[in-house]
Amino acid sequence: MAENEIPLRVANTLLNALKGGVVPRTGLGHITVGRKDEIDALLHDVETITVGGATFRFVVGKYGAGKSFLLQTIRNYSMDKGFVVMDADLSPERRLVGHKGEGLATYKELMKNISIKAAPNGGALSILLQRWINALKTDVIKNGATDDEQINKQVEIKIHEIIDELETIVHGFDFARIISLYWKSCVNEDDDLKSKTLKWLRGEYSTKTEAKNELGVGIIITDDDWYEYIKLFAMFAVKAGYNGMLMLIDELVNIFKIPHSVSRQYNYEKILTIYNDIMQGKASHLGVIMCGTPQCIEDARRGVFSYEALKSRLENSRFSDDNVRDLLSPIIRLKVLTPEEMYILVEKLSLIHAQVYSWSPTVSLADLEIFIKTEYSRVGAETNITPREIIRDFIEILNIIYQHREKTMQSILGGDSFEFATNNETDEQIHEEFKGFEI
Repeated sequence: MAENEIPLRVANTLLNALKGGVVPRTGLGHITVGRKDEIDALLHDVETITVGGATFRFVVGKYGAGKSFLLQTIRNYSMDKGFVVMDADLSPERRLVGHKGEGLATYKELMKNISIKAAPNGGALSILLQRWINALKTDVIKNGATDDEQINKQVEIKIHEIIDELETIVHGFDFARIISLYWKSCVNEDDDLKSKTLKWLRGEYSTKTEAKNELGVGIIITDDDWYEYIKLFAMFAVKAGYNGMLMLIDELVNIFKIPHSVSRQYNYEKILTIYNDIMQGKASHLGVIMCGTPQCIEDARRGVFSYEALKSRLENSRFSDDNVRDLLSPIIRLKVLTPEEMYILVEKLSLIHAQVYSWSPTVSLADLEIFIKTEYSRVGAETNITPREIIRDFIEILNIIYQHREKTMQSILGGDSFEFATNNETDEQIHEEFKGFEI
């Protein structure tokens, strides 16, 4: 493998995801450009969580501006640093709260997508618990335990020490009871009991009676209190040997789209509850990042700012503007990537495309410069163009040149689809051309 090449599987994943307009979960380090200030701000949050703090951020940008990319970058970095990460995209069926269990649906999605370094693609709940049990066993063996009975007895003592700390927190008693049952299922090799404890932790019990009959626990995770269990799980993750937990929620625009104002307000009230909890120090070892568009945050009628209690906490002060950003505030607003940054990105994409399709693109550095100039010459590109648009355009051009070797970058950019309006015609000529047109 050449020094500048990446594993072919990763290269394929990157290219397929990017040309499909979605963010890949792996290999982001090979194509990351710009966003240094934003990444530094979020990495500072990671350090805060590591020492026991809690953080809350909104990442705001237009569609295709790089919100999800930034989220995945921090997600991968955090897992490498020993974090538990859970993520979910909101949708009409998944909100923060709802009268048909939409909030619980979001919790279920978060739990389904739990990831750790050993299982970076989700589904890590059972792996996390089993690794915790194994770590406790290893620890007691190092301390001199020999036979299975002695090992299990000392592990149980350690588990009860952890459980006793959790029991003092809201809902902690029942959460601790489930953890104790999970340990019991491991000792007795009871797969049925283990499956039921995981079912409870994933929020899949629909009634308290069902949970009481199967586990002896008279409470279940509901639409109203699922965030309390997120806080508990963050504390448990640290007890299990991890450095903290990140909860990532994307597509906040789906709350903005809720047609009923009362339902929207309930969801914004949930955001306020989470925000206040974290800012007041009621949560520990937990970071929350929510992503949305500028409209879904700032719209005074339907957005987050329509909820006055949130607006007063989140809106910019009079001292910051587009040129002077406060990246330590709760809201991080993504700026448009510069032409220089996009040039570096398309150069990286050219190398990845060459590797995936085993060819030598007839695209020179001068061609890349022409492409970037063309993209940024569009009307309004200075503020509206997004990395997603440029990436998809560039990959499409590479695909065309790969399949039609007689084509060149300049011939494609010079085609009808890339013509620019000119100002050679006078106003009189334009008026003459359209004088027969009536409204």
